[in-house]
Amino acid sequence: MAEIVRMPKLSDTMTEGVVAEWHKKVGDTVSEGDLLADIETDKATMEFESFYDGVLLHIGVEKGAAAPVNDILAVIGEKGEDIESILNDAASETTQQEDKKVEESKPAKETSAPEPVTDTKPSTKETTTSVSTTGGRIFASPLAKSMAEEKGIDLAMVKGTGENNRIVKKDIENYTPGASVSPGSVITAGVESYRDEPLSQMRKAIARTLTASKFSAPHFYLKMEVDMDNAIAARKAINEDEGVKISFNDMVVKAVASALRKNPKVNADWIGDAIRYNDHIHIGVAVAVDEGLLVPVVKHTDTKGFAQIGAEIKELAQKARTKKIQPQEMEGGTFAISNLGMYGIEDFTSIINPPNGCILSVGQIKQTPVIKNGQIVPGNIMKLSLSCDHRVVDGAVGSAFLQDVKKLLENPVKMIV
Repeated sequence: MAEIVRMPKLSDTMTEGVVAEWHKKVGDTVSEGDLLADIETDKATMEFESFYDGVLLHIGVEKGAAAPVNDILAVIGEKGEDIESILNDAASETTQQEDKKVEESKPAKETSAPEPVTDTKPSTKETTTSVSTTGGRIFASPLAKSMAEEKGIDLAMVKGTGENNRIVKKDIENYTPGASVSPGSVITAGVESYRDEPLSQMRKAIARTLTASKFSAPHFYLKMEVDMDNAIAARKAINEDEGVKISFNDMVVKAVASALRKNPKVNADWIGDAIRYNDHIHIGVAVAVDEGLLVPVVKHTDTKGFAQIGAEIKELAQKARTKKIQPQEMEGGTFAISNLGMYGIEDFTSIINPPNGCILSVGQIKQTPVIKNGQIVPGNIMKLSLSCDHRVVDGAVGSAFLQDVKKLLENPVKMIV
């Protein structure tokens, strides 16, 4: 008997998914455990395996299209099996469930006619559009778009060979700079042009989460400068050992973890009707990806050394950038760090990643004149900025924590012994 495969809920906050790639087509034989499709969630693009054996009889969500969780993704059954009745039954069941939700949401006494329900499900055309240019839109598959971004290829310069001139994977693989250009992609001096790029699931989630954080959590900011001379010397000495390579970011993460153990009131979450003080220390480290920002979490950070922290961050960052990271690897953080020092940013503030009470922003190490023992000498200064939710952390508490982070970075040996 045919089995319905529904859009899975692949993360705790996922409400809809986008099919980034189908690995099977209608008529293909499918075995349990076979890779069926890549699903883009609000946190990452994940591989989705089949739970059934049989033949792929129906695809309910085309590549590049979005669908709510529990919508019909596909149907798997025996070759030649009639699936019209099962699809009709499933559609009828969905309609009944939606009607029930509407009825349940009505006030006890209805005095006016309910407003019509509008279908907000995006169309396939909208979700597969990558960019728009003067003269028309350019269509690209999510995989082609991702590959183009990784290789620094302007999609406007690529000729699509897919249906309706859609840019697909092979077009990016075969692209040669200077080759044929898509119609309407040439920028003409004095002519206004623009492009509209539909929001990815991740970008939508970022917008929702950070907007809610910025406008609900009363942020305040604490800033401090750190003398990094000793940290530079310590890192150089550590990295002289064969097979050991740590970064300044690894040292910052370790310092933060150690300071959180000493300042437990900073290692806290706002959960609405209470403040949750966490005994464990799980630090989220912001990683830039094509669609925006992911925050993988290093679990029990305070129990790990520089090298182990560095190895885990590198592995998680690679997973995030290649869309292989799992939701559980981004959950449970009790504190977050955002480091833009490698981009030449000296000083900035971050929006708190809820439900955390704080996030630390880390700038670049900059050589600058400093006064030591009454003399002006060259120094290496790094600026830190702590964003605090005033509902969770007060100024004195945040200041004490930041002072401990500073002491540890200025005396790294304290993090080793």
